[in-house]
Amino acid sequence: MSKRLLIAIDGPAGAGKTSVSRHLAERLGYTYVDTGALYRAVAVRAAELEIRPDDDASLGHMLDGLTIRYEKTPRGDRVLAGEVDVTDRIREPEITMLASAVSARPVVRDYLLGVQRRLGSKKAAVFEGRDMGTVVFPDADVKFFLVADIHERALRRFRELPPDQDLTVETVEQDMMRRDRNDSTRQVAPLKPASDAVCIDSTDLSIEGVVDAMMTVINDRLESENT
Repeated sequence: MSKRLLIAIDGPAGAGKTSVSRHLAERLGYTYVDTGALYRAVAVRAAELEIRPDDDASLGHMLDGLTIRYEKTPRGDRVLAGEVDVTDRIREPEITMLASAVSARPVVRDYLLGVQRRLGSKKAAVFEGRDMGTVVFPDADVKFFLVADIHERALRRFRELPPDQDLTVETVEQDMMRRDRNDSTRQVAPLKPASDAVCIDSTDLSIEGVVDAMMTVINDRLESENT
């Protein structure tokens, strides 16, 4: 594939975005960027400093001196907030809810918008998030919106949790429904498919099945541009 594309994949938690985006990037030989990890890293730092998610002044002051980056290590890609490796914390349930709250703050979104656009400036990348196709990269070459049944999404997320977490599938599903509501009704960059996004329901599809469907769309798009 000679043309370098910028691909945006959006959708709610548990729809399979992370696994699918990783596999799609591997198949294409592209860079994979988990933008949700960027928001979660901000949430970890805010939690450590005991900053409320609605305290824009304190969030802005924190972000002024904060650098968030990916670092490749023998253990895989790690997420660093400043010099602190926060990879193991960003999937904790309380960080998940806090990330949803801070992601609605314009001061946080403005900060990370610049970070994401710099990462995508050279294309040949797959970006995963919740507003990639609508806000961050409205001119992305290909956009997908991944969905799945809420119970299936909760079950997937539950299976990802460490065994020592005192949670049930029902609790995870309730938290996920609350987050869906928060993400889709917020005033700033609500969760919704872009008008030109291709929607894919992953409920009954394997990771490879979803990636195959995406590759069909990508190849069709390239063929149409070459004719």
